[in-house]
Order: sequence, then structure tokens, then C-alpha cells
Amino acid sequence: MAQNVAQKLIASHLLDGEMTPGEEIALRIDQTLTQDATGTLVMLELEAMELDRVKTEISAQYVDHNLIQEDNKNPDDHLFLQSACERFGVYYSRPGNGISHAVHMERFGRPGKTLLGSDSHTPAGGSMGMLAIGAGGLEVAMAMAGEPLYTKMPKVFGIKLTGELPDWVSAKDVILEMLRRHGVSGGVGKIIEYYGPGLENLEAMDRHVIANMGAELGATTTVFPADAEIKRFLKSQDREDEYEELVADEDCEYDEHDEIDLSTLVPLIAKPTSPGNVVPVEEVAGDELYQAYIGSSANPGYRDFAVTAEMVRGREVSKHVSFDVNPSSRAMLQTLARDNLLGPLIASGARLHQAGCNGCIGMGQAPAYKRNSLRTTPRNFPGRSGTKEDSVFLCSPETATASALMGKITDPRTLDFEYPKVKNPDDPVVNDKMLEEPLPIEEARKVELVKGPNIKSLPDFDGIPDEFELPVLLKVGDDISTDEIMRAGAEVLPFRSNIPAIAEFVYDGVDEDYPDRAKDTGDHAIIGGSNYGQGSSREHAAIAPRYLGLRVVIAKDYARIHWQNLVNFGVLPLTFANEDDLDNLKQGTKLKITGLHEALAAGDSVEVETEDGATISCKHALSERQIEILRAGGLINWKRDQG
Repeated sequence: MAQNVAQKLIASHLLDGEMTPGEEIALRIDQTLTQDATGTLVMLELEAMELDRVKTEISAQYVDHNLIQEDNKNPDDHLFLQSACERFGVYYSRPGNGISHAVHMERFGRPGKTLLGSDSHTPAGGSMGMLAIGAGGLEVAMAMAGEPLYTKMPKVFGIKLTGELPDWVSAKDVILEMLRRHGVSGGVGKIIEYYGPGLENLEAMDRHVIANMGAELGATTTVFPADAEIKRFLKSQDREDEYEELVADEDCEYDEHDEIDLSTLVPLIAKPTSPGNVVPVEEVAGDELYQAYIGSSANPGYRDFAVTAEMVRGREVSKHVSFDVNPSSRAMLQTLARDNLLGPLIASGARLHQAGCNGCIGMGQAPAYKRNSLRTTPRNFPGRSGTKEDSVFLCSPETATASALMGKITDPRTLDFEYPKVKNPDDPVVNDKMLEEPLPIEEARKVELVKGPNIKSLPDFDGIPDEFELPVLLKVGDDISTDEIMRAGAEVLPFRSNIPAIAEFVYDGVDEDYPDRAKDTGDHAIIGGSNYGQGSSREHAAIAPRYLGLRVVIAKDYARIHWQNLVNFGVLPLTFANEDDLDNLKQGTKLKITGLHEALAAGDSVEVETEDGATISCKHALSERQIEILRAGGLINWKRDQG
């Protein structure tokens, strides 16, 4: 039977289950990726599981988020992570080495392999023929311990690409076009697979841009074939021997389909405050501008910086604009310096920052209050930039740079000079000196974990009871993101290894009294709308509310990773059988559930009673294994009980 690329990847790693959309399957994981904002919990979870050594082919830990060292907390985390990598047999990418997704693609990405990462943009690895999936940190810890990844078999959404991108239009505009068409939930329950003759005109790092931001569609992952371009990319990284062709069979089919003629695309931009709020740049051209930001995991390639450098060569950006350039890796910095591309950036007025995620996660480069910021980052959720009242637009490097030069939002096609066409070099600088290899196992066993005062052991949670009586402590609307549940930024991120401390910030941008009410109330429920928990994979958005007493969430539907994170930490995620019932549940309403264990085991229905005697019919999508996890009090307890 003919198969597409996604089906080939899944079939070659399938350990249990059937490849029927919606059915639970178990996949063997070859590689894992963790970063410092989520990795501290992963390492604490490995410690709690008493793991001796990781069982994956490759596991890598990157320090790319918490780079600002205004006190001891972030550097203490770095030392802890370094010691944990030495202890458990993990590659350690030191601070300043670069963004996880870009560095992993360069040094470890390999066609035909599976990659599980505790970062929602891990699907960037799909750009080179991998099955790369973002997950909560606990799922990644389990994979590092040799356990399969359990997930629902996705549909495969085939996107045929034809034509060639016109001048001033680049890969960012392709994924923005997908978001314009399908919105932030258009990929839920799906793998997006790109194919067709248009691929010939997209280089490996162009594909990275598109695969990275497939996460904003809510997709399980994105895949591209491993073809001659991926062979060229691996050769440029001195890894040609790791290439293997992986392409779709000629007569394969897709569950859903769409087609994009690249030649018809125009410069696009996502307006505040959602990646799905996409319009042509010309619709907002002329609006005032405070900041233009180049870089991030969404645009980490050579051409993204080279096009920008050539656009500003011999020119200066507007004095009214903060022009922030965030290199993706140390090797990229060296390559840009070698090719005389840093000089034009600096001369133009660019503010050159260290290699890392930086402003993308609100760790520096925050924009001014209510001033427009154009960014090549993947997300523009409210406050993610570090400024609570921000106004962030998402766009291509061409649009951001044109706007920086003109001092206002500008369609780059209106500039009075020719488009500087550049290509990724076949001989980039390869530098892995800041990527520390795992220690031999006998030496590793002697390593003691280095824990600073901000690093706290994980809280222990009890199993889900058979009977609940609890209030609705918070009611929120559609598309609530994990940034809104558990915000990022320089104030909060340093507490990622301290659950009691970070719990003080839960939902504080939505309802600043929620943490205090939760501590006073104890067990409680939250009511949500559609696409609850979209965005980042951060499991802190599940574990911190659980620490405050969250036991049940009832929503219209969920983003995949957050739904799984809730289960992993013992929170019951339910959906409304009748969405009209959402209006009948108010903040403060008391709910009662009885006979829960029997109801979960008997089927997919759970009845919830309100204090006025009404009955709300709810559904769950839990497997038998996940029901056991909830009864155990979470995945760590369940794993410990398995022996």
C-alpha cells in the first residue's frame, strides 16, 4: 500500500496500536530535545524516577531561554542542567551556543528518525524528514527512560506546493498563508505534510521556518521529505553519511488536502494578538513602528540574516526604531562574520544580542508600552514579549527590515532598491565546541546533581478521587494560551525549577487574584472555551495550577499538548457534550461529580451536577492507560508503581 512520508515514519516506529486516526498509538522515540525553561523539570523527573542513564540514541539539553543572569537563579539552573547531563548521559549545549531547534537540526537531525522535544516548536525537525513532536517535559522524560510516546494517531493533511516565491516573499509568508487559511486550530489532530514541485525552490532552512510554525496551527507536527536538498544540507554540516532518502510514494493519499501556488503569495503579517490574525502587509502599511526584531527559532537560517544585512548595507535604520538582531547560534555568528554580514548590520544601527531565544520568550528586548513591534518570532500572544500591554506583529525578515529602514510598517515591495537574493552557503562554519558530549557511564554515576537554593523537588500529588465537590474558580474564553495560564518573561522564567514560587504567577495576566483564591479554596475547577491551552508545551501551565488545587477542567476542546500535560499531572480534562452548557456554568458555581472511577471505566461520558440541581453532560477522551495515570495521581506516580 502506497504511503506518504508521515505514514512511513509512523509505521517504522509503531510499537502498539493501529494507524487509524483518533486511535491511541505507541511510538519508539530515537532522540529527545530539552531546553532550559522546561529541562529543569525534566531532569528533576528523571531524578524522581531514579533513572541510571537515558535509553535514547541521542538526548540533548540546550540552554537557550533563561540567558539573562540578573541574579543567581538562572546560572544556578545552568549548573544543575550541566550536572544532570553528565549524570544521565545527555549532550549539553552551553549558554550562548544557540537555539535548540537550529542547533539540533545542524548537529543531530537525521532523516527517518523520531524526535520528541519539551518545546512546542520541536516540529521544526520535520523539515528534514523526521517525525519531530513537541510534548510536555514529563512525556520527554519518559521517552528518555525508554518508554514509548503514547499519542492519538493523527490525520495527514497534505499541502501541495507549486510555483516559486516572488521577490520580497519568503518562507515566513508561506506559513502565514497557512494560518490565514486555516487559523490557529486548523491543524489540531493532524500532521501537515508538504510535497509537490514547489519544494525544489525551498531550501532546508526555508522548510524549517514552515515546520517550526506548524505548531501555531495546532498540528501534531509537520513533515517534509528528505530529498536532494536535505542531502545538500547535511553535506554542508559534514554529515552527508547520515542522509537517507525519504519521500512519499507516488500513489499515496492524504486524509485532507490543500494547495498553495507559491508564485501568488504576497508579504503577509499577523496582527496582534494571535498568529492566526493574518492580513497582507499592505493593509497595515504606514502604521507607526517602535521595534523590528530579526531571529528566533522561527527564522534562524543564514538567509534570514543575510537578506537583512544586504537590505541595510550602506543604509541606516530609522532613529525611531529599535532594530534587534538575535543570532540563532554561535556557528551562525561565525559564518555571518566570515561572510562580511555582521558589519552592515552593526553599521545600520542594529542591536546585536547573544545567540538564543531572548525576546521571543520575553527574556529581554521587550517593546515599549503599547508600541508596535514587528518580529520574525513564531508567537504574538498577549504579553509574551515581556510587556503586558504589547502590540506584536509577526512577519518575514524582509518586512521587518523594510519597516525598520522606513520607520513605519512597510510592504517591502515598495522599496526603491532590488531584492537581494541570497542562498544558504554550502560551507557554513561548523562549531560544536560548546556542545558537551555525555560522560562514560561509570564516570557519570559518580556525578552529584548541583542544586542551588531555587531548585526544589517536585510536589507529590494524590490520585483523582471517586467523588468531587468543588467550585468553578475561573472561567475563560476561547484560544486561551499557555502564555496566559503560565506566562513567560524575565520575571517568571527563573522560577521554572521551583513550582511553589512559579505558582504565584498562574493566570495573573487574566485574573490577578486567581493564585490567592486558589490557595484559599483548595480543590477547584476551571471552565474554558475552544482550543484551551494552545501554544507552548510548558508543563508548568498544568503542574502549577494543579499545585494550587486544580482538579478538573471543562472546555469545548483542547490543544493536544496541554490536554496531555493535564492528564500527566492528575488533572481531569472534560469537554462539553452540549456546548450550550458552557453558558450555564458561571464563575463561583459549585460542581459535584460522583462515581467518577466507574464512569471513566464504563465509557466516555461523565455527568456533572451543579448546586442548583442541573446536570451537565461531559465527555472524556482518555485511554485505559490514561485513566490509570489519573487514578495514580499523575504519570510519575504511575511509572513508579509499574516498577
